[in-house]
Amino acid sequence: MSADEIHERLQQMREKAKELQDTAEHTNDPGERQRLEEKSRKLRARTEQESAMRSGDIYPME
Repeated sequence: MSADEIHERLQQMREKAKELQDTAEHTNDPGERQRLEEKSRKLRARTEQESAMRSGDIYPME
């Protein structure tokens, strides 16, 4: 995978996380809101971890 492809993939993951968070903020169902917020949080964490690993930081973030 080239650096451009990786950057594009990480950007798409960030955008999806933001979209999930925005959807969560506008839903009236507390259970659905919690599910979407958790999914967004996990996706952001995975994106940050992959980004850190690509930049040379070999230790995964927790």
